[in-house]
Amino acid sequence: MKFIDHPPRYLFFTGKGGVGKTSLACAAAVHLADTGQRVLLVSTDPASNVGQVFGTAIGNRIVAIDAVPGLSALEIDPPAAAQAYRDRIVGPVRGVLPNDVVRGIEEQLSGACTTEVAAFDEFTALLTDGTLTHDYDHVVFDTAPTGHTLRLLQLPGAWTGFLESGRGDASCLGPLSGLEKQRTRYKAAVEALADPARTRLVLVARAQRATLQEVARTRQELAAIGLTHQHLVVNGVLAAGETHGDPLAEAIVAREAAALRELPPDLRDLPCDMVPLLPFNLVGVPALRALLAPSPMHDEIAPPLPEPFPELDLPPLADLIDRIEAEGYGLVMLMGKGGVGKTTLAAAIAVELSRRGHPVHLTTTDPAAHLAQTLNEGADDLEVSRIDPQTEIARYREHVLATRGRDLDAQGRALLEEDLRSPCTEEIAVFRAFSAVIREAGRRFVVMDTAPTGHTLLLLDATGAYHRDMARQLGRTGRHFTTPMMQLQDPRQTKVLLVTLAETTPVLEAAQLQADLRRAGIEPWAWVINGCLAMARPSSPLLRRRALAELTQIEAVRERHTRRLAAIAALTEEPVGAERLLRLVQRAPAAVRQSPSIGSIPHVRAM
Repeated sequence: MKFIDHPPRYLFFTGKGGVGKTSLACAAAVHLADTGQRVLLVSTDPASNVGQVFGTAIGNRIVAIDAVPGLSALEIDPPAAAQAYRDRIVGPVRGVLPNDVVRGIEEQLSGACTTEVAAFDEFTALLTDGTLTHDYDHVVFDTAPTGHTLRLLQLPGAWTGFLESGRGDASCLGPLSGLEKQRTRYKAAVEALADPARTRLVLVARAQRATLQEVARTRQELAAIGLTHQHLVVNGVLAAGETHGDPLAEAIVAREAAALRELPPDLRDLPCDMVPLLPFNLVGVPALRALLAPSPMHDEIAPPLPEPFPELDLPPLADLIDRIEAEGYGLVMLMGKGGVGKTTLAAAIAVELSRRGHPVHLTTTDPAAHLAQTLNEGADDLEVSRIDPQTEIARYREHVLATRGRDLDAQGRALLEEDLRSPCTEEIAVFRAFSAVIREAGRRFVVMDTAPTGHTLLLLDATGAYHRDMARQLGRTGRHFTTPMMQLQDPRQTKVLLVTLAETTPVLEAAQLQADLRRAGIEPWAWVINGCLAMARPSSPLLRRRALAELTQIEAVRERHTRRLAAIAALTEEPVGAERLLRLVQRAPAAVRQSPSIGSIPHVRAM
């Protein structure tokens, strides 16, 4: 594999959600450790699952992976990093300043911007502080999905430039106050990231048109900030020899071959590796070693195939839509790990509600979403939008300059414009747009496709901070108020659908997301299992092994996590365009529905 040949000290794995960045980063780290190198594996993803892959608790500390001599791992935990960051800033003034002043500082440091600043602070320390990583030959970074990673990698230049130019009365004064002392470190981080002798960036994709186009855009944006030493890895490619006459497998092979033939020009000159689809989930060290092994190790890891293959019956998406429709209006939020199909399912639900005669607004908070490509055509009655950070920043700046800046003199307006160039302006601008969409759901259906888990949690963090601020300001006045968080917590107004694949990591991450939402007072309404191979009943041995592995995860979802779910079988055709999207929600004729017979799994209809 070219991407691990003669690697520099730092390896970064990035790409769209769900393409296998974590699996490849973990496999690369294991491979390097197996060759006698001392390796530190670091996750910068707010929703890291490195610990799940190795079956060990990691967290915000360096932990040795006992099963792999020479390998250690660290998960940068944004909330823990943010708390430590707040303590460093607030600690020196606690007991010195009045309590109300200290509380005001703490509130200023409670938002998502602080969380991102703090995670960035730890990330740059690993790049520049030799005492933290001097015991390791290589540091492998498993990063958040593309949009979040690009923001993280742009921060050194953005914040150093902002600090050098003077920040005025910056709206993110609290978070940034701890950064000004770190200019030397951030300059060194920029140099390390841009130095091909020290850093290699691995762009991970699947053999899918939308994913490859996203990677091409990522390559351009990273090159613009100086990261030009890049490799492309196309992960999970189904080999033509694995079809065995199976229509589903043949359709997958044909789609992937077409996508690779149409590889975007910006990717054609990159060193490229193809990593095959394996018949088992990439959890555990043996599976990780098999991923990059020069010869197949499938039979030693994959379970034997039973005959006949177990049958199952799971509720269709149409059952959930019936209950959603009964409310007449409201917000439907689809959340989950990257790559599980949130965009497709959001589009399908919106198209179906529109077909039933309801006014519907379909929107996304995902920087890497492809709603227009998914809809393609045939959905003219839908309002479709995207909460684009750059658009929202421009709109917010224009609004502030027209209001707060209207009566300022030249110097005051210059200071305000400098304030609006703050990196934290994005948080405010996106939150305003998010809040406006939530309010809109009080009169019609709004279906929201969200960014991958970690990025969405940061947005909800900002929503919670705003709620606490409003409650503090208005709670004692007796005035009635409603915040976006209160609407998200009301199941009559908001229905959160957790989307997953029937695979170990997506199910574990959805369960963790559910726990996080519950701590915020938001109760997920239902789960949707997407792309279910077990329902499609493939005949290809490789796909049948993967389908067999799904049964345990389906049982876990139904037994432990939810009593309201739907499932969608893996399809031979890509669900692009309104006509195909509607097929995702159609009920199968009663005569061809299969009876449940998966051992102890109870048949629970959508409630």
